[in-house]
Amino acid sequence: MNISIFCSANNNIDPDFFVATKELGTWLAQQKHTVVFGGCNLGLMECVARAAHNAGGRTMGIIPRIIEENGKRSQFVDEAIFCDSLSERKDLLLEHGDVIIALPGGIGTLDEVFTVAAAYTIGYHHKPVIIYNMKGFWDSLIVLLDDLAAKGVIRGNWRDYIRIANSLDEIKCLSAP
Repeated sequence: MNISIFCSANNNIDPDFFVATKELGTWLAQQKHTVVFGGCNLGLMECVARAAHNAGGRTMGIIPRIIEENGKRSQFVDEAIFCDSLSERKDLLLEHGDVIIALPGGIGTLDEVFTVAAAYTIGYHHKPVIIYNMKGFWDSLIVLLDDLAAKGVIRGNWRDYIRIANSLDEIKCLSAP
């Protein structure tokens, strides 16, 4: 399978996130999955790609041209697909991924998660997002989603298309075909 990864491109985050991301990338490679990621050489993006590469796996980088032009392309991209905007990148990450996993991240990661989730709710696809809740990183988002659901502004049960995994073992169960 192709596993699209949404995550931070920041190096100045909790070091434990890098440990868990390396573990994930290694496992994905061992399972013969292709890691589809944003193609950047920073933060968890670079970490998951490096781990997959070092474990003999394959990576696909969905790379905005501005990242390439600014010299921020990961050296661990086996197949590069270039795009002209973040919107196009999101579309390509969704198109090329069979499963989507969101690691800790910021505004860009939230944008990716909610774009995919919103498209799911209206029937554009049936690919849930797995939120990897490392060390409770996404706890406040989960509370927010529950609050929005209680207020009636979320269509259906959000847990049908945004799934929560607190460990790699839980990801293994949720990502099985």
